[in-house]
Amino acid sequence: MGGGGSAGGEAKAVGLVSAAHFVSHFQMMVVPPLFALLGARWGVGFVALGLGLTVCAVVSVLAQLPMGWLVDRFGSRKLLIAGLCLGGAALASIGVVDRFSWYLVASGLLGIANAVYHPADYAILSARVRASRIGRAFSIHTCAGMVGNVAAPVAMLLLAPHLGLRAALIAAGLIGPLVALPLVSAQAVESDSVVHAGREGHRGRAAVGHGGTILTPALIGLVIFFVLLSLSSGGITSFSIPALMSGFHLPFAAANLALSAYLAATALGVLGGGLVADLTRRHGEVAAAGFALNALIILAIAAIGLGPGLLVALMGLAGLLSGVIQPSRDMLVRAAAPAGAIGRAFGIVTIGFSIGGMIAPMLFGWIMDRGASRWIFGASAGFTVLTVVAALFCDRRGPRAVPARPVPAAP
Repeated sequence: MGGGGSAGGEAKAVGLVSAAHFVSHFQMMVVPPLFALLGARWGVGFVALGLGLTVCAVVSVLAQLPMGWLVDRFGSRKLLIAGLCLGGAALASIGVVDRFSWYLVASGLLGIANAVYHPADYAILSARVRASRIGRAFSIHTCAGMVGNVAAPVAMLLLAPHLGLRAALIAAGLIGPLVALPLVSAQAVESDSVVHAGREGHRGRAAVGHGGTILTPALIGLVIFFVLLSLSSGGITSFSIPALMSGFHLPFAAANLALSAYLAATALGVLGGGLVADLTRRHGEVAAAGFALNALIILAIAAIGLGPGLLVALMGLAGLLSGVIQPSRDMLVRAAAPAGAIGRAFGIVTIGFSIGGMIAPMLFGWIMDRGASRWIFGASAGFTVLTVVAALFCDRRGPRAVPARPVPAAP
């Protein structure tokens, strides 16, 4: 990891991978803003709609380890192309079939596609980008995903009223195959990135095979950390719009603006967080401080009656802090990954995200169905506090990231 060749090659790899990451987040955020409309159309409640997200998460959990192994063994380009096309087809099919039962099937297909991105993307970045710039590369990659989060609710707000729900879902699904086209002939993300990843060697850590397992205590701790992280953010990203509408009496457009402010500020915060991640090795402490401040802001939203303007501003501030800490989060995983196993390491810890994704939709859907809309934010604040503890624990258990000397690209 941290190998890298020319600056142009690094930029191309970061650009292609970030575009794929944009699509992965866009695809996952297309349906939740439409929950109120889809629930009325299909005659189901929020728990039932949340079940689709749970199905997606369960399937993603099952697929993460196989995808991580395939990335480390065969490379990333073909997997990224397949993931983009499968995710797009699954999303478009919800609009084509227009049945709740098929929505659950399509959610499973989205889960398979979603399992590709983290192990593939981080394996490419770690192989192609020099260690001195890896934090910023992670931040650009993550920012692209956050922009996808922002773009999806805005796109649905614009498309659904004009095209109708079905056509809007089909149009959203077409983005995946379109972004896959440049990857077909791209060599910057070819499977030789696996060779680069294996050549660097992590100083002070054994390669996979010593002890016979990749499941080190540091990675297991990070799985728990990612579970809590998913729970802390899952309620806001998936249920804040209906919660703000029912609990705070905001119209749909204002609630959508609040979520969009949160997601847009997250994307901006990620870029600053990349600089922070390259300047420090105290990634766990950076993450913990950001989460602590975030918990206070989210708790204030839950406990205090706020006007629309202040509410949008606080949602934006919470999103900004959430973004700043994300590159440091990724650096924790990179530091804990055994040599030659970056794909599997990110695949393993992403299981934590998926486990949280299994729990969060049903939990927060249950809260919504009980009429306790403000507890969407109260529960999120509680999980964020637990995430602070987990970040500090993982930082102390895992090895400090040691900047690696750049190595030449493979001929």
